[in-house]
Amino acid sequence: MMVSTRGRYALRVLIDLAEHNNGSYIPMKDVAARQEISLKYLERILPTLTKAKLIEGVHGKGGGYKLTRSPEEYTVGEVLRLTEGDLAPVACLSPEAEPCERAAECRTLGMWQGFYDLTNKYFDSISIASLTNTETADNYVI
Repeated sequence: MMVSTRGRYALRVLIDLAEHNNGSYIPMKDVAARQEISLKYLERILPTLTKAKLIEGVHGKGGGYKLTRSPEEYTVGEVLRLTEGDLAPVACLSPEAEPCERAAECRTLGMWQGFYDLTNKYFDSISIASLTNTETADNYVI
């Protein structure tokens, strides 16, 4: 499974909003500057986060975005499934997949299912709040 820029940047936006949460709306240009992400690219991610009610935004003077819940209530798994579509390592495990005719005799299906379960369980165990408390690895940015 490869996480796209979209998924990584969505996580960075939520972490930034959590770290700078003071109860008011945070201008996305500030987030973009801190995260060194193009504002134009962020504007393509924000509707997905807003539609899913992970963030809420206000336009105009004093506008910006803020989290709709406490950072402890967001999981990395939730964000990645929203932005990546699914975390399935193989197409046959995707929720939209047609039933595989070979599933009954597939020797690798159990392995892929186990990996899929581990991946979801792992990412669902990490909250946005826990990532705000993580030391950076020499300022390495995902």
